[in-house]
Amino acid sequence: MYKLEVYPEKCHGCGNCVIACPVNARDPNVFGGKGPEDDSKVVMRIINGVVTIINGDLCKGCGACVEACPVDAIKLIVE
Repeated sequence: MYKLEVYPEKCHGCGNCVIACPVNARDPNVFGGKGPEDDSKVVMRIINGVVTIINGDLCKGCGACVEACPVDAIKLIVE
């Protein structure tokens, strides 16, 4: 099981993590840079300029979001 931990004080809302996430990329709007239309199918999104975990249970633990974050605002914890 994997858990994503967000540090909102570090996040500057670039959205790199949202786009890098392979689960999120299944939504063509995320892949196209517009953002998800259906929150039930995505792990995270940017809300009010900060990354927010929507459905952490969908996370597969690949770490793409962590690698894509330029400010270390998101971490992957193995439980």
